[in-house]
Amino acid sequence: MAVIRVGSIGLGGISGGVHLPGIRGADNLELTALCDTDSKRLAERAAQYGIPEDHCFTDYHDLIACPDVDVVDISTPNDVHWEIAMAACAAGKSYGVEKPITMNSEQADSLLAATEKAGVRSMVYFSYRYQAAARYAKALIESGRLGKLHHVSMQYYQGWGLEEKNCPLVWRFVKSVAASGALGDLGCHGLDLAQFVTGQRYTKVSAHLGTIMHRRRLPDGSGIGDVDVDDFSNILAAMDGGISAAFQISRFCRGRGNYQRMEIYGDKAALVYHLDREPGKCELEICEEATGDKYVPMEIPAEYYVSQMYCFGDEMLGQSDGWNATIADGVRNQHLLDAIIAADAEGCWKNL
Repeated sequence: MAVIRVGSIGLGGISGGVHLPGIRGADNLELTALCDTDSKRLAERAAQYGIPEDHCFTDYHDLIACPDVDVVDISTPNDVHWEIAMAACAAGKSYGVEKPITMNSEQADSLLAATEKAGVRSMVYFSYRYQAAARYAKALIESGRLGKLHHVSMQYYQGWGLEEKNCPLVWRFVKSVAASGALGDLGCHGLDLAQFVTGQRYTKVSAHLGTIMHRRRLPDGSGIGDVDVDDFSNILAAMDGGISAAFQISRFCRGRGNYQRMEIYGDKAALVYHLDREPGKCELEICEEATGDKYVPMEIPAEYYVSQMYCFGDEMLGQSDGWNATIADGVRNQHLLDAIIAADAEGCWKNL
């Protein structure tokens, strides 16, 4: 089996929780280099994953230039996604990047152009495409089991933003680093997931975004800072095929860890996808004539259980099943986010 050598840039929470263990667990990937601006964190991850000191970098340019790195894994804060991915393209190296891919649509468009010009492969980490229940739902819809689709309704709720949690003003609350708040952090996942499962694209959007907690303590304890991004986003959307869609996104939902619920209604059947209704569990229910118009749990076939980072390896090897998100999907998502922000600011619908 061919093995891709990966250099990983940005070693924070999503890296430690998903990327690095996923790379280590994928037999088509080999972790060969690490990069982070925090030298202490870098040393800790290097010791954890057995990466030698001469393959540990605090400057991402050095990791990209490392001859033992075939592809670049980018899991940094949002404000440097674009520049790192552009540098990977300039070096002729394929990459995977966290979402949202850039700070705005202009950056996204230029990254797409650079990726195509360089002829490199790309993947965007829309993680919930790799939930077995979501993949099975997509297959069921493609088979025609739901018939013509009418409605999609999605909730994505977390609770860590509540005042009682005393979370400081981390980068996710700072517009100059994150670009948007709950919208870009959670909403872009929900928007991509609905598009992935239904196979349909968005045609127009309207939205209401708001901030609940306007000030938070600074991480270093030196005072209080302003939150200048959204804490919640409510979105209405029209999709191809006449589908109406609605999204409720918030980081202020008591008792919610990483909760998702998506309902999809067709003229023959309906599906309900759950994530984290029970901690860590993903489920799918169906309602159709055969179930007496009652919602019943579905057993998800083993073939739909996959690893995001193994799929990253397949994408880099040119062996994708076609269900990964590439830079083109990331660009569409970024234009969608910008349209939602504009729709909220102007109080109108925005065509896509």
